[in-house]
Amino acid sequence: MSVSRAFIDVRPLRASRVFRRLLIGRTVSVLGSFMTMVTVMYQVWEMTHSAAWSGAVGLAQAVPLVCFGLFAGAWVDRGDRRRIYLAATVGQAVCSLLLALQAFTGHVPVAGVLALVAAQSACAAVGGPAAGVFVPRVLPKEQVASGLALYQVTAQSMMLIGPALGGLMLGWFGLGVCYLLDALSFLVAFHGAFGLPALPPEGEPSRAGLHGVLDGLRFLAGHRVVRGALVTDLAATVLSMPAGLFPLINEERFGGDPRTLGLFMSAVAIGGVAASALSGTVTHLGRPGLVMLCGAGVWGAALAAFGLMRSPWAGLGLLVVAGAADALSVLSRTTIVQTRTPDALLGRVTAAEQIVGQAGPHLGNMRAGLVAGATSGATALVTGGLLCLLAVVWVAAGTPQLRAGVPVPESP
Repeated sequence: MSVSRAFIDVRPLRASRVFRRLLIGRTVSVLGSFMTMVTVMYQVWEMTHSAAWSGAVGLAQAVPLVCFGLFAGAWVDRGDRRRIYLAATVGQAVCSLLLALQAFTGHVPVAGVLALVAAQSACAAVGGPAAGVFVPRVLPKEQVASGLALYQVTAQSMMLIGPALGGLMLGWFGLGVCYLLDALSFLVAFHGAFGLPALPPEGEPSRAGLHGVLDGLRFLAGHRVVRGALVTDLAATVLSMPAGLFPLINEERFGGDPRTLGLFMSAVAIGGVAASALSGTVTHLGRPGLVMLCGAGVWGAALAAFGLMRSPWAGLGLLVVAGAADALSVLSRTTIVQTRTPDALLGRVTAAEQIVGQAGPHLGNMRAGLVAGATSGATALVTGGLLCLLAVVWVAAGTPQLRAGVPVPESP
């Protein structure tokens, strides 16, 4: 394979004007969302100076996704995904405008701020499954993995840039302007999807209500490859999520230097951006299950090793490796979900994937905190990483279909 094929595959950008617009809209929206995340955390802390209220921000984001996600997926699989996504995007923009209004007036209690965050998350619970069908519908099958890789490298880059930019905007212009910028970012996302054709489900639409949800869950239970992909992601997040332990590890091992802590926070994202940028080999390989299993295993092993490190530079190197492995694992998992799921079920399965991706890290940070409280931060990291590795081996051993794959054909 040539060196050029190791870099991210940009064929979707050349081949599809619709995909280019979607990518630009999504990238700008992700940037705005990361800026708002920093802004909300800052505002809640300034209003309360309470760690409990700060933690409630994550709860306000996760609970609507968990409670409404599967029902939203069933709704998405009954109608025009384009119209549903556009409506959800407008809802998110309205929530950002209301957050800006309360920031300018200063008369809303902290519970009101969290209610707006929860409302925006509920809109995302609808918009995420609707958007999950876009890439496989606008790109040929052999370019779906490459399109998802482009989505991921831009999202990872915005994760790296967004919090820092949000901090700068907070310092320069204040809370209200940051929320207004987020509202504008949703309008860019709206424009990106507006030109799509109608996207009703291909096949039998979902049944209404709980029946449709149960149909989606039965598919997940019966499809070994898709089920294995989601279980692998749960193992990586619930058993070995490290972010909540970084301050404690920094205090235990590296003297509590804030500069070290900041580097820890950035190292995982740097690894993710680098791996996504060099994902061409992976997307051409056509074996996403094997790549996902290897990536999740390396993630767990690298974090376990990080828990043993005394050198900050060696620790940073391991976090970069972990971030790169996680990025390839996530890319492969999403490719599996979007290429192995029938279109008529894709909204519900994407909703389940979104719940795993959003709730898993929160549960993982909770698990890590409980273990660290009873033992130490290093013990929580090492045991979590090893448990993740064991879980990945268990999934791989029990799901031979996930290890296999058919090479993706090249387009002419």
